[in-house]
Amino acid sequence: MKDHVDDILRRKSDHLDVILAGEGAFDRIDAGFDRVRLPHCAAPEIALSEVDLSAEFLGKRLAAPFLISSMTGGPTRAGAINRNLAEAAEALGVAMGVGSQRVALEGAGDVGVSSDIRRWAPTAVLYANFGAVQLAQGYGVAQARRVIDMIEADALILHFNPLQEAIQPGGDTDWRGVLAAVEVLASSIDTPIIAKEVGFGLSAPVAWDLAAAGVAAIDVAGAGGSNWAKVEGARAGSDHVARVASAFGDWGIPTVEALRACRARLPETPMIASGGVRHGVDAAKAIALGADLAGQAAGVLQAAVDGPEEAAEAIMVAVEQLRVACFCCGVTRQTALRGLVF
Repeated sequence: MKDHVDDILRRKSDHLDVILAGEGAFDRIDAGFDRVRLPHCAAPEIALSEVDLSAEFLGKRLAAPFLISSMTGGPTRAGAINRNLAEAAEALGVAMGVGSQRVALEGAGDVGVSSDIRRWAPTAVLYANFGAVQLAQGYGVAQARRVIDMIEADALILHFNPLQEAIQPGGDTDWRGVLAAVEVLASSIDTPIIAKEVGFGLSAPVAWDLAAAGVAAIDVAGAGGSNWAKVEGARAGSDHVARVASAFGDWGIPTVEALRACRARLPETPMIASGGVRHGVDAAKAIALGADLAGQAAGVLQAAVDGPEEAAEAIMVAVEQLRVACFCCGVTRQTALRGLVF
């Protein structure tokens, strides 16, 4: 067991190194936001100070429709990153999803994702997290309740990452029974479940199946940002694995395409757009296309390494960009952006 946990910790630390280095970690395709236009209003007839960015998601109020997306949940140094992100989420009133809590479940305490997160962010909206494939390998209600209770989470993220697992040496590649297990879990716990990809996109049919299984919200997590096949290829230390991974640099459903399709299929389902969201204007476009929240991960990771003030500043810049975008579209609420695309 110790060797298994140590391997997970090394892998998570390698992930941080590859993402922070930048080269080789990102998609060769873009998320699609540059092809989306918002209507500029030269006479908005409102004051910038009137713009209200507040949002409600899964029954919780947020100061702005942003999610600090799940990043890391393993190595000890992740603890400092998560603390900085938690303090930023608390200061700005945005949501935060922690990285995978699998290490904590498999015997290494709360390394990387500490129960102290709730102390650092006493009023912030926090989402617990582990991999959906683990549900086909024995995880269930007990494990879900443990990760939720660990951080007093407001929701549980189940992440779907079949391509990453297929490239990763020793990855979990038997996905038989996952949807049925999601349905059992969703019917057995009161905490809402958010289903998300890790950067290759949820298709509309899969999103439909997940909603039918009882998940409360969808994070389309499309292609256009970090590419976890390339990350695994870069960290594996194997030319063979790197060569296999190299073909998947443009794999997946771009975020904009995934969001449009999923929203059309599920018009009432709470939805998050992540994957290649670079700034607040991309967030505005995502909201206009039907997202309720916009998620960022790699875009704020370096700031989170630097410190809590730097993390908060990176997020605040995106918040202010969204505010200005609303102002220049002539709307006083971010929710009024819905449908304002051409």
